[in-house]
Amino acid sequence: MRPVDPPPGEDTPHRAAGQPARCYVANVSLASLRQELTDRVTTVVRGLSTPDPIEPVGPPDWSGLDAREYDGEVPAPGSLLTEVPLGESLWIRNAADARRFLYATSNQHGPAVSTAALFLPQSRPPEGGWPVIAWAHGTVGLGDEATPSAQPQSDRQQFYLGHWLDHGYAVVASDYAGLGTPGLMSYLNGKVEAHNLIDSVQAARRIGVPLSSRWALVGQSQGAGAAMNGARYATEFGAGYDLDLRGVVATGTPANIERIVQFLGPSFPPVPLPPATMTYTAYILAALRDARPDLTVDEALSDEGRRIVGLAERLSMYDLREEVRGADVRAWVDRPLRSIEGIFEALKEHMATPVAGYGSPIFLGHGLTDIDVPVASGLSLAASLILHRQPVTVRIYPTDHFGAVYAAAGDAAGFLERAMR
Repeated sequence: MRPVDPPPGEDTPHRAAGQPARCYVANVSLASLRQELTDRVTTVVRGLSTPDPIEPVGPPDWSGLDAREYDGEVPAPGSLLTEVPLGESLWIRNAADARRFLYATSNQHGPAVSTAALFLPQSRPPEGGWPVIAWAHGTVGLGDEATPSAQPQSDRQQFYLGHWLDHGYAVVASDYAGLGTPGLMSYLNGKVEAHNLIDSVQAARRIGVPLSSRWALVGQSQGAGAAMNGARYATEFGAGYDLDLRGVVATGTPANIERIVQFLGPSFPPVPLPPATMTYTAYILAALRDARPDLTVDEALSDEGRRIVGLAERLSMYDLREEVRGADVRAWVDRPLRSIEGIFEALKEHMATPVAGYGSPIFLGHGLTDIDVPVASGLSLAASLILHRQPVTVRIYPTDHFGAVYAAAGDAAGFLERAMR
């Protein structure tokens, strides 16, 4: 320690009136102070965290419906093309029946097809059929092997989708166009994902099981943004469908992320980013490059950036996260993204979460210790929705990104029970 005005009670040298006071300053480096703070925060966060649910994906099980090379006619959106029993190893444990189906929708380039799974509850269908939950899944990757309906259910989805089945809802779980079907899944492209979700419910009602016209959207992380877009555009994109949207539940919703991505460049702040954040960034760049070839995103990327974005197009979240762990995102670009004319407008169109125009109630849940989609992102969305007088309920939970699903389940069920009346 070096003395510069010691604490009261200790001998001090004479200081003339008006002379500035001095203080004790520890002779430690800024790096060690930062590390100590990081360690303490990490300890707190771990105490509020759920186990990491991201695991390697195995060989996909297509349940006899492999649509990766589909080249047939694409009929009107919402049309059912075919359906098969879902392989039993892929079921939600407490489902009474499960199907996998192929349906018509649209993607970032026009007419497209997508696959989805349908899970039915064990309860008897009420008059008019089971109400429907359209499940919008979170980030799994862009490669076909990660297709959710071709992989066993994670513990989190066993819990959450089982939770909705137990409450008497049928669950329609779209894979989104491009996962297990031709083209690239357009990551965080809210309007495309909205089409995929709305069309999946319309197609599921043509399978021949008793499904109600009453439905709701439920999503987590990437899926939360998709669900919010689905709710905002349900009337427009579902024009002509006999569907009655009653509400949306979104947890860990990414919002205003485009405002940060636009500043990616060689001078981006030299702050170590969590591996998941790096992974999401690579997927965003891959999706934007595919959706907007006119922007020539490749010209701003370095050789390393193009390599990473190429990997993002085919690697699952687990594999890509390991690939980018410890990387420096500044090395992915040779010049700022903002040097690309129209980049912010393109990012906003691609991934912004709407803040007005909703016709059904909204439930937003977020984890206080979320480092994947920081709580500030969710709160900024909540504030904008309130400012625009949208019908929103907001709940913050003392948990992380993945834990928000568990923490919000009871509140979300009560919210939708009221909305479905």
